[in-house]
Amino acid sequence: MAAADAKALIRAEAARLGFDAVGFTRASLPPEARARLDAFLAAGRHGTMGWMADRVAERAHPRALWPEAVSVIALGMSYAPDGDPMATLARRDLGTISVYARGRDYHDVVKGRLKLLGHFLHARFGAGLKVFVDTAPVMEKPLAAQAGIGWQGKHTNLVSRRHGSWLFLGEIYTTLDLAPDPPHADRCGSCRRCLEICPTDAFPAPYQLDATRCISYLTIEHAGPIPEALRPALGNRIYGCDDCLAVCPWNRFAQVAREGKLHARDDLKAPPLAALARLDDAGFRAFFSGSPIKRSGRSRFVRNVLIAIGNSGDPSLRAIAQELAQDPDPVVAEAARWAATRLAPETVA
Repeated sequence: MAAADAKALIRAEAARLGFDAVGFTRASLPPEARARLDAFLAAGRHGTMGWMADRVAERAHPRALWPEAVSVIALGMSYAPDGDPMATLARRDLGTISVYARGRDYHDVVKGRLKLLGHFLHARFGAGLKVFVDTAPVMEKPLAAQAGIGWQGKHTNLVSRRHGSWLFLGEIYTTLDLAPDPPHADRCGSCRRCLEICPTDAFPAPYQLDATRCISYLTIEHAGPIPEALRPALGNRIYGCDDCLAVCPWNRFAQVAREGKLHARDDLKAPPLAALARLDDAGFRAFFSGSPIKRSGRSRFVRNVLIAIGNSGDPSLRAIAQELAQDPDPVVAEAARWAATRLAPETVA
């Protein structure tokens, strides 16, 4: 079968399985990709994400991860929301959760579809393959850009002309020899909205991210106390941050996600801080069953909620913070004391 015909069949099957974007590239990355990663790590901008440094060679060179790989099929699944993801930022008694975490865990959804596409590739072409979704040393965004799905914007995330900033990425490394698609041109132009909206100034320069100042890193990846100087900027963002994604002008072309499992749960669109703060470990695991938030654990999540409570300016929430000041987890207890102090009568406007 001609390579072009094989690619057309793969695109059609991927679309049938729910993928919104498909691109093809060689199982290699240019030296610049490794250089950017090395500079990021050398500057310590990865924070406590030690796993980024542990397998640098495999991350920067796809064949170092799997020598048999010839091509990479890059895939994207839209999770575009049905409303303004920043709408709850002004409601300080409510929590704002990143759009990607309001529905089912995308790792399960996307990986399940990748496996189905992998079965198709093996049955139809006898291809060897491996599938990846965000949990292996794979440079997903550079590969997706190289495969023509979009480009890495000034906020370092992938941007698509059709889907804006809202794409979950997955990859299939395969032994199939598939002609690469042309990479996508950078369409950011002179726009700086994503850089200027960042509450914590996490972008030292366009196309550079300091994760140690990023709210998504601080509320999801970082396990210890969040630096006090950055806490007020978190506002009521209790899990992730969408500000730099949400303001991208290319989102005007995005359609609401087709995959129903990625639609927001009603109880995660604007959850009350008071109810979330009172979750014990069992309650947390039950409430967030099937959600990516469950991965962070109760203590880290409640820490975030307490910081939002401290930022709320709502004295009625002080009693909850005082209750949690004796929490067995020292990080939670410290965040609770900080929140209670912020809501003390003499400090509440």
